[in-house]
Amino acid sequence: MKVLVIGSGGREHAIVWKVKKSRWVNKVYCAPGNGGISSLAVCVPIQADDIDNLLKFAQENEIDLTIVGPEGPLSEGIVDRFEERGLRIFGPTKAAARLESSKSYAKMIMERYNIPTAKYVTFKSPEEARKYIIETGGPLVVKVDGLASGKGAFPCEDELEALEAVNLIASGAFKEAGSKVLIEEYLVGEEASVLAFSDGKNVIPLESAQDHKRALDDDKGLNTGGMGAYSPAPVVTEDLASRIYDEILVPTIKGMKAEGHPYKGILYAGLMITEEGPKVIEYNCRFGDPEIQAVIPRLATDIIKPILACCDGSLDKVKLRWSRNSSVCVVMASGGYPGKYTRGHPITGLEKVEKMDNTIVFHAGTRIDEEGRTVTSGGRVLGITALGPNIKETIRSAYKGVKKVEFKDAFYRTDIGKKALFHIDGM
Repeated sequence: MKVLVIGSGGREHAIVWKVKKSRWVNKVYCAPGNGGISSLAVCVPIQADDIDNLLKFAQENEIDLTIVGPEGPLSEGIVDRFEERGLRIFGPTKAAARLESSKSYAKMIMERYNIPTAKYVTFKSPEEARKYIIETGGPLVVKVDGLASGKGAFPCEDELEALEAVNLIASGAFKEAGSKVLIEEYLVGEEASVLAFSDGKNVIPLESAQDHKRALDDDKGLNTGGMGAYSPAPVVTEDLASRIYDEILVPTIKGMKAEGHPYKGILYAGLMITEEGPKVIEYNCRFGDPEIQAVIPRLATDIIKPILACCDGSLDKVKLRWSRNSSVCVVMASGGYPGKYTRGHPITGLEKVEKMDNTIVFHAGTRIDEEGRTVTSGGRVLGITALGPNIKETIRSAYKGVKKVEFKDAFYRTDIGKKALFHIDGM
């Protein structure tokens, strides 16, 4: 079969890498792709949000399956458009994707179906939001309602930080995404990510992961799209995984079906593991980035099998198999990210990492320049992912790979996976 993957980041590289291994797939396209993806798939110069031309390409090239990577086209209704033309596509409809594109809608679903989450208030007026903050005091979490590439949430330790977050949103920094502001209670605990396949009726969780959102070590600095991840996350014990399934995943899928918007695709639950149990921080409607770079290499099942089952409503016939190995993904980013940064810097050392055992380089922000060199083209540039028999050795392998790669102003966190060690041996 012919498969089209939509997107250009590390998530899409990981998807293409896994799809390429499928016994059912004989050709892979990626639109628009990146410097690393171009070695595995035919890169098509169509942007991920250009739904008209993506649809045209899929029809003209008789694509059997389209997999949507980023949230943007999902929120714009790409699945609805493809399905109207009888094309098989993996992802939720525009209505179902509101779980990610509108945090206030997601909160309404959680309230209506008794899914544990933080208490919250929604404001359309910055003045009312400021008044609430002054009356309530900190700590609080301030969020934009719409899509913000993972950068629209501000955990605020005190009233002053919360007011600054509202002022930033009111300045228009997030455009339409900031037309509403959510202010939530500040949850205390450890974060984890659980992704799950759903066909609208059934749900199968993937192995757990933990993302690292802040730019700097020890969870300091600005929020980013993610600076690294590891899997499995020891904080998600077997008992906790059962609670997440029963209290969060199943009620969400049942709730969306009851709302008249059956959820098909990947449901990502970003969680805070509190003393009271797991609570939803946010939903995403696609594979997490960089979580999927850590999770997909551990999946022993052909990924096309559950994806087709989600599209066709037969997920109850699928069972996933997993490697016992741990995995760690360390993101190498451009200096200045998540703020301003420069592009076009040559990357060296990639071939050294590719020769390492059980280590994969997933490209996020790269391109091939006119001289045939791989150069930087984004904020998050590479995800160096290692597999190993335990988390301690895997962390060591991932950073061994990181140290072989160089580009101007590169930076990365040095503590990816550190929290897992505390759970395992208290180090």
